[in-house]
Amino acid sequence: MPTNIESIRPQSWQGIDDIVIVGGGLAGLFCALKLAPRPVTVLAAAPIGHGASSAWAQGGIAAAMSPGDTVEKHLADTLAAGAGIVDEKIARLMISEGPDRIRDLLSYGVPFDRGLEGQLLLSREAAHSERRIVRVKGDQAGKAIMEALIAAVRNTPSIRVMEGYVVEELVVEGRFVSGVIARPDAGKSKTRVAFPARAVVMCSGGIGHLYQVTTNPAEARGAGLGMAAKAGAMIADPEFVQFHPTAIDIGRDPAPLATEALRGDGAILVNAAGHRFMTDLHPDAELAPRDVVARGVFAEVKAGRGAFLDCTKAVGAHFRERFPTVYASCMEAGIDPVTQPIPVVPAVHYHMGGVLVDADGKTTVDGLWAAGEVTSTGVHGANRLASNSLLEAVVFAARIAENIKGMLPESTLYEWPKNAGENDELVTLEDSPQLAELRRRMSAEAGVIRSGEGLKTLIRDIARLERENTRIRFSNMVAAAKLIATAAYRREESRGGHFRSDCPYTVESWRHRTYMTLKDAERTAAEIAG
Repeated sequence: MPTNIESIRPQSWQGIDDIVIVGGGLAGLFCALKLAPRPVTVLAAAPIGHGASSAWAQGGIAAAMSPGDTVEKHLADTLAAGAGIVDEKIARLMISEGPDRIRDLLSYGVPFDRGLEGQLLLSREAAHSERRIVRVKGDQAGKAIMEALIAAVRNTPSIRVMEGYVVEELVVEGRFVSGVIARPDAGKSKTRVAFPARAVVMCSGGIGHLYQVTTNPAEARGAGLGMAAKAGAMIADPEFVQFHPTAIDIGRDPAPLATEALRGDGAILVNAAGHRFMTDLHPDAELAPRDVVARGVFAEVKAGRGAFLDCTKAVGAHFRERFPTVYASCMEAGIDPVTQPIPVVPAVHYHMGGVLVDADGKTTVDGLWAAGEVTSTGVHGANRLASNSLLEAVVFAARIAENIKGMLPESTLYEWPKNAGENDELVTLEDSPQLAELRRRMSAEAGVIRSGEGLKTLIRDIARLERENTRIRFSNMVAAAKLIATAAYRREESRGGHFRSDCPYTVESWRHRTYMTLKDAERTAAEIAG
């Protein structure tokens, strides 16, 4: 039951939470470092580096840094992948600032791969026209970037990291976000803690664990998207979910990833009969846009023929040193990728939609900024270009830091609102039957292939699950699921990561982004419920 705010205050931070960053992934840590020496509190649900998708990113960061590459070429590839709805102005801004952000990461100690003469080694990935992916040891970019940033954060006195704090609510006064309420002990505590703030930066990650099969860590459950939507923020493009075509199909949750770079280096996709099926579907075969490859793999799996990534000729004996992460995952499952094809399946990998932000990372709610996968900047359109996600995270995290520095003078006094409160319910989402059913239903009806009737059924199921489980953390997830499902239902066409079997073609009148609030989604859900 809610109680007076005074019951929270003794457990709250006694200093000034001028800026609170929600999330300890790449966007959150980079933003904190860029804000230094201004005091910042980072709230992370898991130990930093362990609950973030950034740490698992294998490919690297896309940046136009080679002699033959240009901003225009990188932009053209981004626009092509985005299937007609990329915000070109914002994408150009991101790509233009990419090289400077790479240099920032180098200054923080990120050991990007270099050649004998010290130049950065750049690789190519699907749908890129040039070699522009900055990598670390083949498939360890995310891990190495996060390790370097964590070390830099630990050595920055102005950054206070609070690990094991699961943020559950944004505190809203009118149209202004004035803080957050979090639950300590990895979300298992019965007591909640208030963090007042003059600026909140949401860097909470994506929505992968709204689905049954995903490559994302368990913390990526759409909570940040749901909280922002409940606070009144405008949401953009929630229907566009990217499925990685080659998650390793060995029954693990989350599913380990067979990096895009393997196909970039010549690995091919075959079915159980050894047929290379992608050559039937697209001129670029395995290097086609991810949504095309994901549907190709999905079709083979659904038909019972299976799908396998054959790296035996393209990588072969060099697998262990070139792709150690993938090699380890395969060997743990009894698969030797040097001599055996790897079983693969599409898995939710990235959400192109999210909280709408402008060029400075500002949301439509005052006091709330956002960066990383929780956002929709417009740079990905309907389908993210490989390795543009880490680029987006660092570019907009840096822009947020500059914007906050310019807008908000440092505070010396803050009055916490009187009506916040405490909630003593113990949340055990991991054991929730409603969560398990939500993930199954999202995969079945809002997955690689969707239909109007399936989405209507899903929307009714979401409403039922919401009635069955009213706990706040589940309600955040339900809000995110509702936005994805209703937007997918309303978009009666197929574009990028959104494919409707009953509307399998692009429709010119739908060549625009989606903008919706949670109230819009609830109105659509109510109409469907009848």
